[in-house]
Amino acid sequence: MKKLILLLVMLFAVMGGAYAAVNINTATQDELETLEGIGPAKAKAIIDHRKKKGPFKTPGDLEKVKGIGPAMMKRLRPQITVGELPKAARKENHLPAR
Repeated sequence: MKKLILLLVMLFAVMGGAYAAVNINTATQDELETLEGIGPAKAKAIIDHRKKKGPFKTPGDLEKVKGIGPAMMKRLRPQITVGELPKAARKENHLPAR
């Protein structure tokens, strides 16, 4: 019985983590490295791109980062979000207010 309970707890823990989207506009390097196919170098490239070009407007904008192409985006898309952009970023990028 204890093994069954432990198994269920572990299953829920794993499934809960699988549904948590990583916000690529605010994620730390460690958080980015939890994404499938993203190691230290790509996580750093994402952060550097974000600092240089500003926040990503859509998850698809991640393809603008060197080393991230369509195949990787197909795997990453369910795992990432851009969250809500700050009001100033929406205005600057001509995005509608929410």
